[in-house]
Amino acid sequence: MKDIRFNISLYIIIPVIFAGIALLSTVAAYNIATYFTERGRDAGQYVFTFGAVIMVVSFIIGLVIARRLIGPVEQFVLKTEKLGILEQFSSPAKKDAAQQDDMGRYTLVFEQVTDLLSRVDAQRMFPDIVGQSRAMRGVFNQIVKVATTDSTVLIQGETGTGKELVTKSIHQHSQRAGKPFVAINCAAIPAGLLESELFGHEKGAFTNADRRKIGKLEFADGGTVFLDEIGDMPLETQAKVLRVLQEAQFERVGGVRPIQVDIRFIAATNKDLSRMVENEKFRQDLFFRLNVFSIQLPPLYERKEDIPLLVESFLQHQGKALSVSPEAMQMLSSYRWPGNVRELQNVIESAAVLAVDEIQPAHLPAPITREWKLSGATSETEIKVSDSQSLDHRLRELERGMIIEALTRCGGVQVKAARLLGIKERSLWHRVKKLDIDVKSIKS
Repeated sequence: MKDIRFNISLYIIIPVIFAGIALLSTVAAYNIATYFTERGRDAGQYVFTFGAVIMVVSFIIGLVIARRLIGPVEQFVLKTEKLGILEQFSSPAKKDAAQQDDMGRYTLVFEQVTDLLSRVDAQRMFPDIVGQSRAMRGVFNQIVKVATTDSTVLIQGETGTGKELVTKSIHQHSQRAGKPFVAINCAAIPAGLLESELFGHEKGAFTNADRRKIGKLEFADGGTVFLDEIGDMPLETQAKVLRVLQEAQFERVGGVRPIQVDIRFIAATNKDLSRMVENEKFRQDLFFRLNVFSIQLPPLYERKEDIPLLVESFLQHQGKALSVSPEAMQMLSSYRWPGNVRELQNVIESAAVLAVDEIQPAHLPAPITREWKLSGATSETEIKVSDSQSLDHRLRELERGMIIEALTRCGGVQVKAARLLGIKERSLWHRVKKLDIDVKSIKS
């Protein structure tokens, strides 16, 4: 026997059920009132009794529906809370507010689970890119969307933001993953040799061309070509690259036979190409051909919550067990990083050479410590006490000042502040309670 089932939304079923109960109750009450009124009897008590019965029946039906719908949700929330892995994804203040009602509690857990799954998915799909901030997860979302297509991609961002890593991730998640990936740094190759590197040359095409050379574009046939620092490409070379984008063919330097290629282009730059077009330093038609899908990489100072993760990742490659002191982590997190991730990597590598067990502020370069002092970051944590005050009071004031400073820098988000201070979030929560710190006022 064929099983015939219809899937109807709960948004329709539940209102229909209660609307049906209301309709049947109205009809039945009218009939009861009519019946007893025609016989000259008082219908009020019978209608009241019927209403009480309907109320009990409606309550039972509502209870059954609630248990069927909310029961699995309640079990999921209880099991999730028992695991204890979501504690770090919400501040204690938000947890306290959520505990006031069940819906707030459920909403909080679902938000935490969504955030956790997003972080795990980002780490699983992009193991080579360290970053779990919202800004980077937005970039990961763009990578996933464009990778499966053959669209040309233009990646823009400051120096050291990881443009080549993003390009490799796009290639690895594309249908060309098993084909060649060729990276060409347009700024590192002299202008006179760039065309030969891209297109190759025939024997005798120029002085010292004693044999035929296959170019990078021909070698990358079927795969992906990454044109790094495309803004530094000479105008005459831009015209030839434009032809490859439009017609999927080119000639070697000194050659006359067209060579067909199937290539996906990804370009990257740290320059403002639109302004270069206005100044006639970059071809407008090439810019339009490259800017099919644009990815803007955030600078490191816009995703400072990733700094502890990046530091941990860099330390794992140093060959010795090292940690970072809370003071040093505060300095690293407050620095603007004009060289972005690449600069941070160099700083950690240098500090790891100097440190024995723990990286201290003294192991950091002078520009970082100088900016920390000039910004007045330590002024709020300085203790201005008299000689009559005890050591415990001074330590309490120092601890309170450091926590307020960390919370202020993190916008009142205790998860980030705990990372900045190098302590557990639960420990920070207890200290906030003990020191009577008003987190809400810091957020506002």
